Amino acid sequence: MSHEIFLAAIVSFDTFLAASALSSSGIRIPPPSAAIINIIGASVLALSIGFSRFLGEFIPADIFSMCGTILLAALGTLTIMKSLVRNLVRTLSEKGELSLKIKGSALVLKLYLDDTAADIDDSKFLSPLEAAALAAASSLDSAATGLSCGAAGFRPVISLIYALIFGAAAVFFGSLTGRKISSLKHDFSWPGGVLLILLAFIK
Repeated sequence: MSHEIFLAAIVSFDTFLAASALSSSGIRIPPPSAAIINIIGASVLALSIGFSRFLGEFIPADIFSMCGTILLAALGTLTIMKSLVRNLVRTLSEKGELSLKIKGSALVLKLYLDDTAADIDDSKFLSPLEAAALAAASSLDSAATGLSCGAAGFRPVISLIYALIFGAAAVFFGSLTGRKISSLKHDFSWPGGVLLILLAFIK
């Protein structure tokens, strides 16, 4: 059960950072929107773990385990790279050198690089629909993580329960600490990537 807790904590780290980014920009996350973010993220994780366990019935355990390790390590590396790209995007945006290039990009790409883009109408209030869009973009990492964990014995239902608990805590505490994190002017999602790489070689 401890590895499900560890997994839920890792997956919820991005939710914490997203809530912090929104809060630091003065964007409020009402309870219904917070619930939507939490439920979508936890459900995607659980479903991907369940699908991964299903695939494990047809693929040799050693091969499936090796693939899961490689996928987790690759996802961790990509998360670290995403953090570097976000820092670069933020630096260029502050200099006014990226505004025209980002303006025509897809919404999913915007949300992947900048969580505050979820407030589409600039109302400083995250509606349920905007929350669903943010959760869908953020769940890409959860889906890949879940797919890589099925071979390691992670249980979908237990993972779902812990993901819901940690996700709710992530939104709450992220909203509280957003203004303090905003003063640092950097993206801090890279520790989640390090933890994913660690999880790959531990489990």
